[in-house]
This record gives sequence, structure tokens and C-alpha cells, in this order.
Amino acid sequence: MRLLTALLIASLSFSGAAFAKPALRDVAEIDDALMHVAIADAIRKSCNDINARLIRAYSELTRLKSLARDLGYTDDEVEAYVTSKAEKARMKVKAEQYLQANGVRPDDIPALCRFGQEQIQAQTVIGQLLR
Repeated sequence: MRLLTALLIASLSFSGAAFAKPALRDVAEIDDALMHVAIADAIRKSCNDINARLIRAYSELTRLKSLARDLGYTDDEVEAYVTSKAEKARMKVKAEQYLQANGVRPDDIPALCRFGQEQIQAQTVIGQLLR
């Protein structure tokens, strides 16, 4: 009986570990999409001739929140993720690395604006958030 109880406890413990949710920042579809929104927002704020497609951006954020819920995250977990100062700092670094990998220094505003225009013309994920 003790062996059966021990096996049952071990099985339940293993099952719980197997179903543990990763941190939201480790869910690539959500984290990468938020990075795209952050980059589009930085472009919008830096470039006078580029505007945001606010309804599209809002729809994307709503889609991501819905996806997080579908993955089992609570509204409180989502809110904590998007308002965390540490996560915002990490996202800024991630976005800067993305821009640099695409040949854009984040502090080079003309290059950032050219990048934004290129994204719009290519209709990339970032470009679809801008006009």
C-alpha cells in the first residue's frame, strides 16, 4: 500500500511539473509579437511622417491577451507581465537587438524612420502596425 501511495504521489508530482506554464516571456508567439508592437510604437513616436494604426495595434494586443488566456494564463498574470518594469527593460533590450540585427541603431532616428517606411512597404508585422 505504501508503494502504491508513493507511486501515486510521484505520478501526480510529475504530472504537475509537466503541465506547469512557462513564464509569458518564454512564450515566443506572445513575446515576439509584443516586441513588434514596441518597435512600431518607437517608430511612431520618433518619426513625424509615420503614424500608428491604433485599431490594428489594439486588436493585436487583444489577440495576444486572448491567446494567453487560452494557454491558461490569468488576467492578473498577463497584467503583471506587461506592466513589469523588469520585463519592459528586457523588452527594450530585445527590441534594440532586433533593430541592430536589421542594420538599425536604435538611436539613429533617420535610420529608424527609413526602417519604418521599409516595414510599411514590405507589409511586415511591424509595417502592418504603421501607416
